Amino acid sequence: MELFSGKETGEHQPLAARMRPRSLDEYVGQDHIVGPGRLLRRAIQADQLTSVIFYGPPGTGKTTLARVIANHTKSSFVTLNAVLAGVQQIRDSIKAAEEQRSLYARRTILFVDEVHRWNRAQQDALLPWVENGTIILIGATTENPFFEVNKALVSRSRVFQLKALTGDDLLRAARAALADKERGYGRWRVSFVPGALEHLVATAAGDARSLLNALELAVETSAPSWPPADGTEIVIDTETAEQSIQQKVVLYDRDGDYHYDVISAFIKSLRGSDPDAAFYWLARMIAAGEDPGFIFRRMLISACEDVGLADPAAVSVVESCAAAFDRVGLPEGRYHLAHAALYLATAPKSNSSLAFFDALASVEQEDAEVPNHLRDGNRDAEGFGHGDGYLYPHSYRDHWAAQQYLPDQLVGRAFYTPSTQGYEGRIRGDILTRRELQIAAILEEGLERDGEHLTFSPGGSRRDAWTKRLDSGRSGTLLRVRTELTGRAGILRHHRVLVHGADDGLLVWEAARLAPEGMVAGLCRNEAGRTALEKYAESLDELDRPRLATIGATADGNPFGAPFDRILARDPASTQAGLVDFVRPLAGFAAAPCRAVIACRVPSGGMRLTDALQVAEGDFRDVAEAEEAFYSDGSNPLFSWNGETLAAALGEAGFSATCETVRLAEPKRPSAADVARWLDPASAYGSAIAGKAGRDRAEAFRRALEAAFARGAVTWAHDIVFCVIEL
Repeated sequence: MELFSGKETGEHQPLAARMRPRSLDEYVGQDHIVGPGRLLRRAIQADQLTSVIFYGPPGTGKTTLARVIANHTKSSFVTLNAVLAGVQQIRDSIKAAEEQRSLYARRTILFVDEVHRWNRAQQDALLPWVENGTIILIGATTENPFFEVNKALVSRSRVFQLKALTGDDLLRAARAALADKERGYGRWRVSFVPGALEHLVATAAGDARSLLNALELAVETSAPSWPPADGTEIVIDTETAEQSIQQKVVLYDRDGDYHYDVISAFIKSLRGSDPDAAFYWLARMIAAGEDPGFIFRRMLISACEDVGLADPAAVSVVESCAAAFDRVGLPEGRYHLAHAALYLATAPKSNSSLAFFDALASVEQEDAEVPNHLRDGNRDAEGFGHGDGYLYPHSYRDHWAAQQYLPDQLVGRAFYTPSTQGYEGRIRGDILTRRELQIAAILEEGLERDGEHLTFSPGGSRRDAWTKRLDSGRSGTLLRVRTELTGRAGILRHHRVLVHGADDGLLVWEAARLAPEGMVAGLCRNEAGRTALEKYAESLDELDRPRLATIGATADGNPFGAPFDRILARDPASTQAGLVDFVRPLAGFAAAPCRAVIACRVPSGGMRLTDALQVAEGDFRDVAEAEEAFYSDGSNPLFSWNGETLAAALGEAGFSATCETVRLAEPKRPSAADVARWLDPASAYGSAIAGKAGRDRAEAFRRALEAAFARGAVTWAHDIVFCVIEL
């Protein structure tokens, strides 16, 4: 049952087994989960591993990673192979783990290879022991654990997806085997003719085990006898390389994860109107023996979900092809599969039928009565007046009459919005026009029936609460800035992310959600900010907490010990020179490559108070001119820059940067105290207005602003520049 030991040792083991890495430093590939600073690497090095599941194709290093963990941990390490082990072996392992825990206070790590091969009962047998901490599970699987592993086990484990190794990764593994004198072929002078080793790497298709097996066969069959004398020259030609590794078969399991991946790729190709890709994935399924009935079922769904009313004939075409296939069968039935796929891939697209699920959600939330005029009048028309007032559409011109069909609570609610594609594009205008006329007629009828109904305003605390909600748009703006900033950063799950100026937590927690398998760190401007973040982080598991430091706390500038893939900052400076100076030292935090994204309010693009009064139609144009002169003062470093000049300045400083300015608006109602502070002659703004327009005009302007803000919130707009810098 022990995977990491056996009777075969040294040269008698296959090359792939002999060259299995013994430490993280020897481990090849998967930098997105075990690279410097990544979550899994830190957990292994700190011996603080929790239950994990490694998921990925064969030969990507799942078992090897488990072996590395075994070499690093002080815990008892037990291994089982799910193909060979039964319930009794599980019980024996649990018993041994309990003894280790009670007698020696040692944890037990149980590695289960091919964990998806266990049935539900076998997986359930582990659950209570994983839950109470007796066992830390490491599972390895080539199948998607979210489909093939007990959901309760998955929910208690971190899932790490391993990817097929790159060509560079495989070359590194091959060269390590050729150079290693103890475990590989370093005792001999092995060489390849041009292209031979590259062929092995390309044909291995990301599988290190396949590559090393082929390398072993190529080397050991190219010598007259094995092993030859030390120093013997061994040359691998192209023919030997080709014979040593055969073309891999199409990877497809009708009952496994690749089954779902390929059908997903097929449907997404249809949805994306790519007939070439649709044909490829269809051919992949047919070559692997997929059930044509399953393919037709998915195409019938796509005909309504993705094509919909943009081409109402799509579902009929696919249904006809499916019926024809049933009559013809294979192999000629492939024409009907191809015909249906090609029709869907080239048809116009609309997913407007998804509006039904909005209606379904509304039904679940509200138990609305059927309007009286829509009720069945055949039974209760005389006693209750059911059906009274119903307008029979066929009695009207165009066979349509404007009347209410939704319940009273939902009048005006639009679930369906026709697309502009195909058939829907042709009916769109009529649908929208009728909807507008219908709502107008209903509202007009309501006004006549109850003139106060549509203008009623609740008083007291309810009205005050509404006013407060209306006036508070700041949170929405902050969320918009965060979304814009993180969207431009393109944060992946395994990225190491640094938030510079992290005190308010706006970016730190979002980065932690976006990069759960990487690392998130925050540089705070002061100790108070850092303390607040640390207190909040106490509610998280230790490995999930962001690493925090205070700016200037260390001499080398980077107190975190690892480079970063993404750097985020919000309002790090207010002048162009300050922003350039901020960017210069970021290279000391950056991996190669690294993207830094900063968001900064542009002072010259700030809200003009005269906009709140719509002065183009009023009599404060002199104040508007004074205000514009204030914001356009090029001698003031606050107002002498914008997104374009910042991008140019960063370029002159040697950085590749793109800057985009976004105009954001939020509802806001400043207080009378705010207005008085802004127009105080002692302030820079108040002084500029009074100096150019005069004190009397400034005072009149103040009173007008107070009156405007007293009436309600105004739209408060300002420019924010988002700058993306490649470091």
